[in-house]
Amino acid sequence: MRPLLASLVTQNPDTAVETLQFSVSMSSIQQCYPRVTWIGYSVPMTSSNDASVRAATPYRATGTLKGRTLLMSGGSRGIGLAIALRAARDGANIVLLAKTGEPHPKLEGTVHTAAARLEAAGGRALALVGDVRNDGDVAAAVAAAVEHFGGIDAVINNASAIDLSRTDAVDMKRYDLMQDINVRGTFLLSKLALPALRRSAQRRSAPGNPTPGNPGHAHILTLSPPLNLDPKWAGMHLAYTMAKYGMSLTTLGLAEELKDDGVLVNSLWPCTLIDTAAIRNMPGGDRIVRSARGPEIMADAAHAVLSGGAGAAGPLSGNFYTDEQVLRAAGVDDFRPYSLGAPEEQLVPDIFL
Repeated sequence: MRPLLASLVTQNPDTAVETLQFSVSMSSIQQCYPRVTWIGYSVPMTSSNDASVRAATPYRATGTLKGRTLLMSGGSRGIGLAIALRAARDGANIVLLAKTGEPHPKLEGTVHTAAARLEAAGGRALALVGDVRNDGDVAAAVAAAVEHFGGIDAVINNASAIDLSRTDAVDMKRYDLMQDINVRGTFLLSKLALPALRRSAQRRSAPGNPTPGNPGHAHILTLSPPLNLDPKWAGMHLAYTMAKYGMSLTTLGLAEELKDDGVLVNSLWPCTLIDTAAIRNMPGGDRIVRSARGPEIMADAAHAVLSGGAGAAGPLSGNFYTDEQVLRAAGVDDFRPYSLGAPEEQLVPDIFL
C-alpha cells in the first residue's frame, strides 16, 4: 500500500528526539492494531506522553512507597508521570532524569512541571535535565539521588524510543536511537544504580529496621514486553522488536545476576493501547484513544509491583508482568474504570502479546 508519513513520538521523548518523522506502510500498522480505524496520520504504539488524569481506580493498595526513593528515566508526562504520581501520593521521593527542560510546542509538560505535580501530590521530587544516552548524565543522576535523598530504593526504566519500520525502510540513525535509549539506556541506568540498590536492600533487611512494602528488597522495574518468540513480532518490525527485547533481556539477566543481592528485577507491559497526548495530538487521535485505557492502569500495576502487592502473581523477581496480571493478583476484577468508555472486547490489544 502507499506509504503514509507517520508522525510518531517516542515512548518518552524526554530522552530521545521529540518527534520521529518516517514512512511506514498502512498495512504494517493495521497488522499491529487491526481494531483501530486509522485516519490520515497514524500513531501505532503507546507513548508515555500525558493525556488526561482520571481519579477513582479499582486498585486498593496493601503496601506503600512512603519514604522510598525512586529514580526514573523520563517521566515528564504520560505513563512515566502517572507511575510517579501514584508513588508521590504515598509520600515517595522521586528523581526524574528527563530531557525536556523547556516547554515543547506540542506536548504538555517538562521535567520541572512534572516535579511540581509530584510535590503537590504529596511526594518529594528532584528534577534533573539529562539524557539517558549520556554516561555522565546518568552517573550524575544516580549521585544526585543518593546525595539528595540518601539512597535509591527503586529504578524505573521508563524511557524508550519507537520506529515500527520494516528492515529495508528503517533509517540506521533511528535504529541506533532505539538501541541507545531502549537497550543501552536501560542497561546503563540499572548498572550505575546497582551499588545504591544493594545498599538499600541491606539497609531494609537489617534487624530492627522494618520498612513497609517489600521489606529487604530493592527493585528495578523496566517498561518492556514479555519475550514472546512468536516470529510475527520480529517479522513486523525487527528493529523495534530487537530494541524492546533488549530491555527485556536486561530484566532476565539482572534478575538472575542479582538473585542473592536482595534486588528484585521485573518488567511491566500494558495489555492494551494506552491513552496519551501523543496519540490525541494526531489527526483522528481522539477517535483512536476511545479504544484505549488510561495510564492509571500502568501506574497502579507498577505501584503493586514496587510495594509488594504483586506477590500472588508469581515469583518476586524475573517476571514479565502485564498490567492486568498484576492487578488481578492485587484483587482487581473489573478493569472498566480504566478505559475511556469502550467495551472491554473493543479495546485495542498492545503488541508483543
